[in-house]
Amino acid sequence: MGKSFLAVLISGVLFNAADAADSQPLRIGWVYALANAPALIAEKEGFYQQEGLTVELKSFGDGPVISQALAAHELDAAYMGATPVFQWFSRGLKGQIIAKVNSGQAALIVPAQSAISRLADLKGKRIAGVKKGSGMDVLLRGVVLQQQAGLVADKDAQILSMPAGNMPAALQQGVVDAAFTWEPFVSEALLRGDARLLLDVNKVQPGYPWYVLMALPETLKDRPDDVVKLIRAHQKAVDFINQHPAEADRIMADAFKLRAIKTADGKTLPPEALVQEARKRIEWSVSLTKKDGAFFEQLMKDSQTLGYMQKAPELNEFVDTQWLTKAGITQ
Repeated sequence: MGKSFLAVLISGVLFNAADAADSQPLRIGWVYALANAPALIAEKEGFYQQEGLTVELKSFGDGPVISQALAAHELDAAYMGATPVFQWFSRGLKGQIIAKVNSGQAALIVPAQSAISRLADLKGKRIAGVKKGSGMDVLLRGVVLQQQAGLVADKDAQILSMPAGNMPAALQQGVVDAAFTWEPFVSEALLRGDARLLLDVNKVQPGYPWYVLMALPETLKDRPDDVVKLIRAHQKAVDFINQHPAEADRIMADAFKLRAIKTADGKTLPPEALVQEARKRIEWSVSLTKKDGAFFEQLMKDSQTLGYMQKAPELNEFVDTQWLTKAGITQ
């Protein structure tokens, strides 16, 4: 009798523990960028709730910081760049890319009246960039400067690290000669008339993938149903952005606290105009393609060349498309 009671008690405790784990919110981090809007759209439009998923969203300034939070097990999944995913994978954090978020977003801008007219003119100049070793840093040093401009970072051109939000002011005040940044900061500077576009990275890397949805291995193992729900909510958010642009632009403008823009000719543009401008450089989609994989491999090679990563993992070690299939998304 005693043994039977003990067995029932233990099984009850185990059941309650598992049930409690399932009821915990899925902690999702996201890099503060307009391209990661699906994370917010899914919350604002109730797509997480529709899938029966409770989430806790937290924004971060860049990939390295969000990677630290993942390593500390403060998050279960994240909207972030592919570069920190594979860089930290090589260091032991075995995160898995389970869906794509967007293509494009990065651009090199210069003051409106600058004499700089081509990439080669950046020789001897100061460029604002984000944290060294981040995905944007690899893109700037490897793709933009080395491959497209034929320049060596820190030798031919100086890179000054700073938050993306500080770059427009640094550009205006002459602290830097150019800035490599993302949306909505690019569109804000362009619409105000403070800056002009020197390079949209899409022009040299058409449709390049940038942000991805990733999850930690323990999340995939312990909460597989929630992972599928997350991907389905993500798909709904991406569809909403693409199929209802006017409404989505309004939600994004509000979520990112974008303000009306006064242009150089005195006109005032509504906040949504920033999102409309940004759409020229950003596209949202969910499926992961072979072309995406090839770009990830290029970024891994650049990360090694720059000394940010010693050994590159195989693509199939950190990209797992089976979760898209489980969510009913055709590849």
